[in-house]
Amino acid sequence: MTDVEVPLELRLEQYRGELTGYCYRMLGSAAEAEDAVQDAMIRAWRGQDGFEGRSALRSWLYRIATNVCLDALRSRKARARPMDLAGPSTVATATLAVLPEVTWIGPVPDGRVLTEAGDPAEVAAQRESVRLALIAALQRLAPRQRAVLILREVLAWRAVEVAELLDTTVASVNSALQRARATLAAHEVAATDPVRPLDPDQAALLARYVRAFERYDMDALAELLHEDAVMSMPPYALWLRGRPDIRAWMTGPGAECAGSRLLPTVANGAPAFGQYRPDPDGGHTPWALQVLELSGGRVTGLGCFLDTGTLFPMFGLPARLD
Repeated sequence: MTDVEVPLELRLEQYRGELTGYCYRMLGSAAEAEDAVQDAMIRAWRGQDGFEGRSALRSWLYRIATNVCLDALRSRKARARPMDLAGPSTVATATLAVLPEVTWIGPVPDGRVLTEAGDPAEVAAQRESVRLALIAALQRLAPRQRAVLILREVLAWRAVEVAELLDTTVASVNSALQRARATLAAHEVAATDPVRPLDPDQAALLARYVRAFERYDMDALAELLHEDAVMSMPPYALWLRGRPDIRAWMTGPGAECAGSRLLPTVANGAPAFGQYRPDPDGGHTPWALQVLELSGGRVTGLGCFLDTGTLFPMFGLPARLD
């Protein structure tokens, strides 16, 4: 069966994964990305009579998805992490101010945005391109600069292809890329280790983390933290820096997490865990999706995302543990 004979819906569907990854990098939200891709698919299907094979189907679909994302970004502020909005809190100064969901960059399952098959170096590069810190840095760019940077440096499109997609010139694309690079350089993103399932040292570190957390041994957990480790808890605006403050939080306001259980998963190319807190009526109920940042054999970041009603089904985590 030739491409012409294959129904358009099936031809479009083969690009859903990579388009979701592109829209996620643009928008910083897994749910928004999936909505944007669905909108793009519907627009493509409705506009198929105007396509007529004048350009490659993939390029045409990326043009539509880019316009969907740019339209969405015109109507709201860029998403961020708590660390991007204010300085760190201490346990003494912390207040549990809740900001709306549209404020925050959210995690995404690797399977929805990455192609795990293929060359290991390419897989590693894909994981690097969806790190939470990098997604946060991308949100600092103007929307069209963001699109140019992602298309040129993440997806390796040629400048002439990007210019055609954005209805602009190669010179404008190159200028936007230079400005985007300068902005990212001014907000340097610290390197962290991606998830490495076959790395025995990383596996040992994660096992120690799980053991310390489930025993709620905060001395053992503190030993695994980098001295400048950060912890955040969207939708709360506060964030903490350093072993002493994180430990003080865990043994103070966070002490209700004692007795938790952790189920492993992967988010944004990084190790992650579904955290379940004890339920007074028995069993354990969802509390947070923990996303860890690792470097040099230490935990440098702990993002605790509390929107479990959305995140746990997305990550295929059970609704409770009995």
